[in-house]
Amino acid sequence: MKFTAAAFLTLTTALAGAASAETWDMPMAYPASNYHTENAQMFADAVKECTGGELEIVIHAGGSLFKGDEIKRAVQLGEAQIGERLLSAHANEDPVFAYDSIPFLATSFEASEKLRAAAEPTLAKVLEAQNIVPLYSVPWPPQGLYFSKPVTTPEEMEGVKFRAYNSITAEVAELAGMVPTQVEAADLKQALATGVVSAMISSGATGVDESVWEDMTNFYDVKAWLPRNTVFANKDALDGLSDEALTCVMDEAEAAQTRGAEKAAELAGGFVKTLADNGMDVNPPAEAITAKLQEIGKTMTAEWKENAGENGTAIIDAYDAE
Repeated sequence: MKFTAAAFLTLTTALAGAASAETWDMPMAYPASNYHTENAQMFADAVKECTGGELEIVIHAGGSLFKGDEIKRAVQLGEAQIGERLLSAHANEDPVFAYDSIPFLATSFEASEKLRAAAEPTLAKVLEAQNIVPLYSVPWPPQGLYFSKPVTTPEEMEGVKFRAYNSITAEVAELAGMVPTQVEAADLKQALATGVVSAMISSGATGVDESVWEDMTNFYDVKAWLPRNTVFANKDALDGLSDEALTCVMDEAEAAQTRGAEKAAELAGGFVKTLADNGMDVNPPAEAITAKLQEIGKTMTAEWKENAGENGTAIIDAYDAE
């Protein structure tokens, strides 16, 4: 078989393109059906199209590649090139990571976006020192309290085994007299079914994902805060991209952030309705509970600002100035 010069050039170009194509693994803690994961899949698809196949991002949902508490370190070390994590789960490393989970600081989608923008420069600086670049973040709906029994007074919360997913939720539990137990998202269903925990603070989305009405009876819509899942990349992997591919990633990350926030707001009321439709008793908290939570919120805001030092002050000052 004879090759013309044009055919040879076409073949060479195709082989060069195949050789330069890159695949990134993206571990995620939540199931494929969760809107965060669906949004990430749209981001990955858009990046592949935008880069003409130069970069393909493969989603690994439900903690299937790395468990939730392993994802950040995996990306930091380059074991995965990109990942998603609830950064507040790493507040023990740096209090800045809990900026989005300060009780009663930002309690609406608008306030959450304002807080995200205020924290962005400081958060990027802290993560860059760990070889990580934040790409986008998406809020969860406001956090509510779930119980396996009706709770109308602070005294009725005392001694209850409470699912904690970061140091913030653990402290909320302790200040309310409950017993915090660390449980990752992938293990939550089993923990509820076996009685390892019988209360938690989480969004309606998590409640629906885990069909918590099978194990819990009451949801109190306290709107404590809106935690955010952050998608971030290994800095070395990001630096290794072509200028064109990097532009695609950053542009699609911005689009994913906007799309994810809009989806969270759209779904928020529906999640709570689904809990009620499946038999959960859905109500606002009793006045005594609200008063206790507000007291906890004031205590924890002051503690966080002190622990986070100059970085914490910079974030709160920027937030207040918006």
